[in-house]
Amino acid sequence: MTLLEVHNLEVEFKTPDGLVKAVKGVDFSVDRGQVLGLVGESGSGKSVTSLAVMGLHRGAKVTGSVKFDGTELIGAPQETVRKLRGRRMAMVFQDALTALHPYFTIGDQIAEAHREHYGSSRKVAWARAVEVLGDVGIPEPARRAGEYPHQFSGGMRQRAMIALALACEPELIIADEPTTALDVTVQAQVLDLLVKLKDERGLGVIMITHDLGVIARVADEVLVMYGGSAVEQAGADTLFGAPRHPYTRGLLDSLPRLDGEGESLRAIPGSPPSLLTPPAGCVFHPRCAVYAQSPHEACTAQRPPLITVAPAHRSACSHPEVTE
Repeated sequence: MTLLEVHNLEVEFKTPDGLVKAVKGVDFSVDRGQVLGLVGESGSGKSVTSLAVMGLHRGAKVTGSVKFDGTELIGAPQETVRKLRGRRMAMVFQDALTALHPYFTIGDQIAEAHREHYGSSRKVAWARAVEVLGDVGIPEPARRAGEYPHQFSGGMRQRAMIALALACEPELIIADEPTTALDVTVQAQVLDLLVKLKDERGLGVIMITHDLGVIARVADEVLVMYGGSAVEQAGADTLFGAPRHPYTRGLLDSLPRLDGEGESLRAIPGSPPSLLTPPAGCVFHPRCAVYAQSPHEACTAQRPPLITVAPAHRSACSHPEVTE
């Protein structure tokens, strides 16, 4: 059952240097019990997209459609969005140390969210805070709820962030780089925890990351973004097994291989585009290996739409050698 539907989402920012079109025409959906992975380089529009879904942009022009369980959020009264945010949809931010308030205990911050949305007493809200800290695997939750963020390790702070997101039993969780700066062992524990909670509670999850290893581990569906646009979408197995867009191929080719001892990593040449002055046509074509080998006028004529190239597989590429 579809929980979140995003259609033709666009986000623009006015800056002293000009208009930045950070997200342009993005479409996707998330079902209950599904993990959607948003992948791409820094600056591709992943986090801007997630903040638009949560209604957290200030001073940006957000257009298109974002429907949560049938309720349109774009243009909705702030009070409508505020009641959903934290209660039915929640976000795990990238840097837990800066996202958590340093002056309040972990328990107070979780309890505040519960009191805000349920109107519960301090005692009930504190009990809920202790409960969710235990749910995410923090030992001695009753004691640790009274500690401050700086007293937690990186992995435990990330678990506390997940507990904060779970406090009001949301139906959708957006996890923005939840394993950044964590060692691989703790990273695996955090990912396993998110998958376990998703399976037990039927949550819809949007996992935002540039780490393809994370996506391969947890995602059911993958949306690849570049230059503010979606360039490929498919099931995880399909995307990793048969990528159709040159950018996706470049990302996969840049991964180190166990059988590639002594070989240099294959990087995508060039740099991500400026969103103030993006290139004409396909925004990826200046870095595209296919275009470099066989230039095609369609690549520079207009930005290609995301079209179906195989069952449940969409790609935004104008080059006939790729799309046919």
